[in-house]
Amino acid sequence: MNKKEFKEGMRDGIPIALGYLAVSFTFGMMAVKDHIGILQAVIISMTNVTSAGQFAGLDIIVAGGSLIEMALTQLIINLRYSLMSISLSQKLQKGTGTGKRLLLAYSVTDEIFGVSAARKGKLNIFYSYGAIAVAVPGWVLGTALGAISGSIMPAFLMSAFSVAIYGMFLAIIIPPAKEDKAVLGVVLAAMALASAFAYVPGMKKISSGFAIIIVTLLVSAIAAILHPHVEEEEVSDHA
Repeated sequence: MNKKEFKEGMRDGIPIALGYLAVSFTFGMMAVKDHIGILQAVIISMTNVTSAGQFAGLDIIVAGGSLIEMALTQLIINLRYSLMSISLSQKLQKGTGTGKRLLLAYSVTDEIFGVSAARKGKLNIFYSYGAIAVAVPGWVLGTALGAISGSIMPAFLMSAFSVAIYGMFLAIIIPPAKEDKAVLGVVLAAMALASAFAYVPGMKKISSGFAIIIVTLLVSAIAAILHPHVEEEEVSDHA
């Protein structure tokens, strides 16, 4: 049974790995461009497995930010993984030990959570292990390939490829922004506030790490107050 679940997890992990390969390739190139070694970039991907967190962390490293900035930024950006882990812990089969849960916690990404949560009934942890066994190597391999390519590419070509990360972020935010005006408002507000930190004289002095923290907390708090998320059950109860 565990072997069957593991194989199914590996099958579902293949498209995740391919997506990770493209994104982490860009991270590897940007890391080398910012004078991070190839081995260092690979170790970062092996120990973090978080796209937004790694890109934000790279900016803080380059800017010479403090450890407090790094810790707070990673906490805010990756806090959702704690909620995902809590959700999966309730879905796991009874008798799943702490050691097995900790191994799963290492790679609870948005995509791993998505395929694991979508399984009908209780979750056999070996299914998630199968997805992780394919997805995480894809993330690390992409980083290595990107870092190696970045170390031998000419500077002008590196600059051209680095634009890919902006394309990735646009691909993430445009579809939900088109469907929900609240999401569009959040995106525009975050862009405006981030631009202020980049160009307004007094605000430019604030480091990039704390700027990310302020933008994230302020915009998300305002959005939560003005456009609170209403669960479908609540809507049906009041209907």
